[in-house]
Amino acid sequence: MEHMSSVASAPTVPTALRTVASPWTLGPLRLGNRVVMGSMHTGLEVQDDGGAGMAAFYRERAAGGVSCIITGGIAVNDEARGGPDFAVFGVGGADERFRVAVDAVHDEGGTILAQLFHAGRYALASGMVDRDGAPQRVVAPSALPWAAARGVVPTELTSAEVERTIEDFAAAARSARAVGFDGVEIMGSEGYLINQFQSPLTNLRDDEWGGDAVRRRRFAVEVVRAVRAAVPDLAVTIRLSGADLMPGSSTDDEVDALVHDLLPLGLDGISVGIGWHESRTPTVQAAVPHGAWLAYAARIAEVVRASPYPDVRVIASNRMTDLRDGEAVLADGLIDAVALARPFLADPALVERSLAGRFALVNTCIGCNQACLDRSIVGAPVSCLVNPRAAREVAFPSRPTTEPKRVDVVGGGPAGLAAAVDAARRGHRVTLWEADEQLGGQFGLAAMVPGKEDYAATVRSARAELDERGATIHLGRRATATDLAGSDAVVLAHGVVPRAIDVPGAELPHVVSYEQALRDGVPEGTVAVIGGGGIGVDTAAFLTESPDEAVRAAEFAVRWDLDVSDELVGDVPQRLPAAPRTTRPGSQVTVLRRTGKFGQGIGITSRWVAVGRLRDAGVRMVGGVQEYLRIEPGVLWIRDEHGDEVGVPADTVVVCAGQERASDSGGDVSDGLATGLQAAGVPFAVVGGARDARSVDAVRATSEALEAVRRLAP
Repeated sequence: MEHMSSVASAPTVPTALRTVASPWTLGPLRLGNRVVMGSMHTGLEVQDDGGAGMAAFYRERAAGGVSCIITGGIAVNDEARGGPDFAVFGVGGADERFRVAVDAVHDEGGTILAQLFHAGRYALASGMVDRDGAPQRVVAPSALPWAAARGVVPTELTSAEVERTIEDFAAAARSARAVGFDGVEIMGSEGYLINQFQSPLTNLRDDEWGGDAVRRRRFAVEVVRAVRAAVPDLAVTIRLSGADLMPGSSTDDEVDALVHDLLPLGLDGISVGIGWHESRTPTVQAAVPHGAWLAYAARIAEVVRASPYPDVRVIASNRMTDLRDGEAVLADGLIDAVALARPFLADPALVERSLAGRFALVNTCIGCNQACLDRSIVGAPVSCLVNPRAAREVAFPSRPTTEPKRVDVVGGGPAGLAAAVDAARRGHRVTLWEADEQLGGQFGLAAMVPGKEDYAATVRSARAELDERGATIHLGRRATATDLAGSDAVVLAHGVVPRAIDVPGAELPHVVSYEQALRDGVPEGTVAVIGGGGIGVDTAAFLTESPDEAVRAAEFAVRWDLDVSDELVGDVPQRLPAAPRTTRPGSQVTVLRRTGKFGQGIGITSRWVAVGRLRDAGVRMVGGVQEYLRIEPGVLWIRDEHGDEVGVPADTVVVCAGQERASDSGGDVSDGLATGLQAAGVPFAVVGGARDARSVDAVRATSEALEAVRRLAP
């Protein structure tokens, strides 16, 4: 079966993307560009909506120009599910839902592969039942649990069950063919079942499926052999870990040997992933340098090119956010295509906009993980902080309005920009009011933090789209009720300001807010950071880490003893120049916290990385502070967890003690404007930090903004 993607290289493609835009083949598939949308688990696969949500999600990405889509993992049997929101072919109407999604992609001229998945010991099966109502088993090569298993010890698969599981992969491939998929990707990476069989850490068997490296590889070999035989006319790829990043796991030579074993079996492509979920090496967080893992994909590509099967395609992935990243990867011809996943949550039209040379319009993934990975691992609905429509396309369709309205948005931070862009995109007449001289709000500050430079891209893309769609933007001007009196709908999203502290000496000139520190830098000398939540941790990173991404990439490689590529570092012109500052040794910085975890407020997949970076830098972290007593020149006096009075060296004190709603002449902005709007009968909504500053959450803020503007201006 041959399927031709309708997305083709156009004469207007910028030179910067000439290779990315070129056509290629993946087995029987002829694809119009070299961009693959990597697999993402969304939970849409099990929604009881007849497949509408999944179809809308994939349709929008196919229409946006991606040549090939890989679905989220589809479990090959009941015990293969990673959680209750994983689908299984033939169960609960899954086939019908997938058929609707496949048809939607084909309608847009795209291609789509089903990822065949088995969680193995990574299954979080607590409370789950199989199709017969029995408790779901967790199975693995050996009875070894992992840290997040909540006490569940997996059952070791018998030899007969191993054979049955191989057939389940083949049966799932046949189901994918019957549904209409263009091919399948076998999930053999990131520590799932196939990876578990390969590793001496998780495979302690001494039978035909384990005991030495050759026998540990056999399961992967037999799965590929069975799947290829089951669907001889479809594209078949496998996703492999270039490195497990687990001490004592498979060596590079063993991974390369597996590639050699798989190549004669009729594979069309190998997608190279990295790491296990339980690895203590960061792999997908914002702190990971762009393109950090390319060396591992290149190594596997070299193995393939030197083999008798040099035409097997190799696809690189992980920590690429911009198609200009992809061009740098593909230019020498060693790697055939690039797979981006989360960037397609941030911007479904990533490919279309980039191939048209409209890079400023691309809304870039910021690597926060808050609405995607953090949610997926707990079974919550997946979306995107910078694109709150993601995976909610049915609830918030993109069609233009039939009744254009005047929509005013007060506040140009992440929430205000989300509301303004959505309204303008649908044809409303938008006016954005921002009291500061520049857009961005908390995102503008976040972009100053090392590793978070990509936050600037969301602000840049929002501004570009608002300008293109004719929105009016007032900078350095506070909106008044009189300004808004003629509006049809107002979204109040003026955000937050740093909260001051009531401590003797807080008025001294060496006491600054985190906003002042990030905008203006901090003089040389010791620093005490009051508040160890997410903002305090980010501020400490700002104080101690280099603003130069190349320097940080080199430090990352040394810290984790990795072969980290610096090929993409600093290449993409989307990041803001760093604020002037003195980077100091971590030993000069003390972060203080009363209660709770350091980094609280940072997402669960990123907090350990952010806090670990500070510990590695030698930052002193003091918890259990009973009281901040007074601030004097050069010292902050506290009462520590033991009740003792202790002086903390502090040539500068940075206050990261939370936020409060922005005020105007001593009163809250939203309260003041709300009174005037109510009197004028103007419909309005208050969202994000302007509504509740006690626990500022950018995911909540942008989602509330989208919901509010849709409610006020359908």
